[in-house]
Amino acid sequence: MAKQTNNIVTHGLSGTIGGMLVFRQTASGTVVQSPPRTSGKESEAQRAHRRKFQRAVLYANAAVSDPATEAAYATKVKPGQAARHVAVADFFHAPDIDVIDLSGYHGKPGDVIRIEVTDDFAVAEVKVVIRNSDGSPVEEGYAKREATGYEWTYAATAENAVLTGDRIEILASDTPGNISSKTEEI
Repeated sequence: MAKQTNNIVTHGLSGTIGGMLVFRQTASGTVVQSPPRTSGKESEAQRAHRRKFQRAVLYANAAVSDPATEAAYATKVKPGQAARHVAVADFFHAPDIDVIDLSGYHGKPGDVIRIEVTDDFAVAEVKVVIRNSDGSPVEEGYAKREATGYEWTYAATAENAVLTGDRIEILASDTPGNISSKTEEI
């Protein structure tokens, strides 16, 4: 269990002492804890997670090297965090496609498909792909973000005479490039 200390002896101390105590610095001060225990054997799932975490750190480093992206991530910082921490967390979470509202789509140009998409940081874009029941493409394009930030609308551009069995696929991506997809059948 970690113990936070703020005294003259441990102030600014970091590292391991005698393999029994680990000192590290946080925004709140020095933390003392036991060293992590490892079995020495890493499972394939652990290796995959470690590789993904490495990619997340590389992404975060690149993201905060751009002042505009760092400023955007900084708006979500909580006490004790930095923009880099928010960027790492964002890398691990793909957007959630919560609602696909097809009630306004009847196969006519101008018909509207409404989509609700959320993300832990921000949704970058939402793409709509409409296919006939045989899989042939009808149309595809990008939805427009509405003022709420989580609602998106797509206005159809092509005539679609037979809707039975057609599929509407929604692809949502976030700032790190995570992509989620969800398909609804008409």
